[in-house]
Amino acid sequence: MISIPAGVLANEKTANTVASDLSSIINQTGATINQTLTQIDCSLAPSFSGFGFTPPSGGTGTYRSGGYGGGGSGSSGFTPGQFGGGTVGGYFGGGAFNGGRANPMNETLYSDINDTLSGVAAVEPVLQASEGNNVTRNLNFNGYSRTITTLDVMYTIEGVPLTSDLANYMNQILPTNVTAGSNLQVGDSGDVLLSENNSAYFGAGVGDSVNILGQSFTVVGIYSPSSVADTQMLYMSLSDAQAITNNTGYITSLTVFAQSSGDVSTVASEISALHPELTVTTAQDRETALSNEESGYTTALANADASDSKTNSTAIEEIVVVVLATSLIVLFVMLYTVKERTKEIGTLKAIGFSNSTVMGQFMLEGILLSVIAGVVGIAIGMVAAPTLAQYLLPPVSSGVRAPTGAVVISGATRIGGLAVATLTPELVLLGFGVAILLGTLGSLYPAWRAAKIRPAEAMRYE
Repeated sequence: MISIPAGVLANEKTANTVASDLSSIINQTGATINQTLTQIDCSLAPSFSGFGFTPPSGGTGTYRSGGYGGGGSGSSGFTPGQFGGGTVGGYFGGGAFNGGRANPMNETLYSDINDTLSGVAAVEPVLQASEGNNVTRNLNFNGYSRTITTLDVMYTIEGVPLTSDLANYMNQILPTNVTAGSNLQVGDSGDVLLSENNSAYFGAGVGDSVNILGQSFTVVGIYSPSSVADTQMLYMSLSDAQAITNNTGYITSLTVFAQSSGDVSTVASEISALHPELTVTTAQDRETALSNEESGYTTALANADASDSKTNSTAIEEIVVVVLATSLIVLFVMLYTVKERTKEIGTLKAIGFSNSTVMGQFMLEGILLSVIAGVVGIAIGMVAAPTLAQYLLPPVSSGVRAPTGAVVISGATRIGGLAVATLTPELVLLGFGVAILLGTLGSLYPAWRAAKIRPAEAMRYE
């Protein structure tokens, strides 16, 4: 009797959490769709690796239109994993998070996108570099052995332009779920925004200084990651990122913002025509994916509501059955007690006990039995309620589950969460009161029947 209501309350809490999470996700997804409608992503195609690079002093490279190629290869004197003459080893473009290195780009070659193309509102150049230690591993497969070197990433630098022309796009450029301190601002230099994972790695909080590639930065804020890729990401100004990696003038990607969603297709075509070496991705694919995600979460929200309703219906049916069963048990026990004590009842009435006294005695016995049973039941329920509720009631389900780690687009780390059935003081008092009530009602008829027994008949009863 107390486990079922406890389970109902737990499921309602779970349903409310699921509904709250899903509603938040739907709202965030919708906002993301609107934000990305004007966004165009540009990166250097793999076949153009090294395009537009100027080799370092003493190096040689293959000349291509716009500069020297060979960046990142031994032929130009570069160290693998570096670019633009940089001295910092490691993967660029996110490394382990996106399955490989991005092809670095000469930033100066793409100023014409903002200067000459109509329909472009702003251009965001990005430099991404992952710092870590090279780890050598030996792989053996079917008798073949191979030695590979991978990067054990400690953190990934995301250099973004903190310039006034991009002030209106900061919510798309920087994380928005800052949990401590503040976000980076236009014009900031020497400041860094850390993820919660970075904060633990550096052992630093807001206002502290951290050493990144030999340079000191002030932590202005800490944010909660919205995706697996963000867990090791720290943000700083683009100029700072280029300076500490010794790659001034080089970037790993471009994000172009069109003036309106209607201009996206035209601007994307113009970018491809102007720079055929770029891989251009519009918001159309993202919009479709995000819309499908939003539709899935809306359906999940309806499933959670339906699941909660089903749980409540099941709980009501079970409580009715339990109440009836409990009442009948008390009734039959007391009837059996009256039957077994018929001779005793006759003796009591023969020596002068009134009907009301006999009836009161049996009523009191029934109530005391119910009090004892209620206390024992509550004690058992405090331990067994979570398990009993789990087996007695169907759990609330949304029909969808967030990926391990995070929902990349919406930023929700999980959807809902199973609440454990626990007995509240209110529920304990309610259950105890119901137990006494059922004991009283169940004892009423047997006590009345005992009071009506005639002494002469009772004395002859065997």
